[in-house]
Amino acid sequence: MKQRLEKLQTWMKENEIEVSFLTSSENVFYLSGYYTDPHERLLALVVFQSEEPFLVCPGMEIHDARRSGWEYELLGYSDIDNPWELILSSINKRINGVTKAAIEKEHMNVERYEQLSRLFPKAAYVSAEEKLRKLRMIKDARELKIIEEACALADYAVEVGVSEIKEGKTELEVLNAVEYALKQKGVTEMSFATMVLTGANAASPHGNPGGTKIQKGDLVLFDLGVVVDRYCSDITRTVAYGDINDKQKEIYDTVLKAQLAAVEASKPGVTAAEVDLTARRIIADAGYGEYFPHRLGHGLGIGVHEYPSMTETNPLIIEEGMVYTIEPGIYVPDIAGVRIEDDLFITADGAKVLTKFPKELQIIK
Repeated sequence: MKQRLEKLQTWMKENEIEVSFLTSSENVFYLSGYYTDPHERLLALVVFQSEEPFLVCPGMEIHDARRSGWEYELLGYSDIDNPWELILSSINKRINGVTKAAIEKEHMNVERYEQLSRLFPKAAYVSAEEKLRKLRMIKDARELKIIEEACALADYAVEVGVSEIKEGKTELEVLNAVEYALKQKGVTEMSFATMVLTGANAASPHGNPGGTKIQKGDLVLFDLGVVVDRYCSDITRTVAYGDINDKQKEIYDTVLKAQLAAVEASKPGVTAAEVDLTARRIIADAGYGEYFPHRLGHGLGIGVHEYPSMTETNPLIIEEGMVYTIEPGIYVPDIAGVRIEDDLFITADGAKVLTKFPKELQIIK
């Protein structure tokens, strides 16, 4: 954590930023080691160029924050305290005034921005997001190990889901079996709301599982992820229940071809745009371009959707140490919905695929 703080402090010095006031649970965790969802209460990590940082959290969480390993000042407040008065006092003990501060502009709400502005009315406020995204984009060995564990559990979850497919079972029945099996493995949190979608429902990229029953000839789509030590995995697999028609198979084969090509294209030195277009051209050339409506993938880590966004317009150069998803899809209403997604770690030699569940078309009898 100290190295991460030092990198942020170096950036602050280079940009003449006296204080960074960070409020998202993810970035506070990344820099402090303490994770909490404070709900409506204020959580903040306050970082200076040279002076010791301090962590602001609800007073009821002080002991949890200390047990997480945070070594510096902890500023706890009760529900009847004004935390902003306490924050101002702690800042004034360290520095004499603020002319430039970094905040998470995409996270901080207007009310809290106004509170901060009242404390330092002459300060200019710049975005901390770009720097924090780049820091979090490159994973270290410890982060990779945790993500690999989360991916192994995601593979297991899909395996359970596929084994639960039976004619007449509902999407929710299969989903419940998957999450129950994970709880038996000690999993307490999913990366996002688990999706099990069958038949026509699979043609909705962000469909909602419900009471639809699985029938012969359906394609069944699983999209899920598991949280391990605050790091996420994210996998999608699509399988067939019984024989499917030629059009469905053509769609599946096209998505698989595009997905494999994009994985192969993922290596240091190429751009995110090139990786996206590798898959997008294959799908477009097969006549399904209009049915691939979303980006190819996204960064993965503490957040299930992190920087970068793998789009056809993103010039970002792929670097060693990045973790991101590759998830092309084709969604043709009333015919088929297919998506295949893997989590990749970028090495000097190319992509290491972290999610291992088979991608070749499986026909469940």
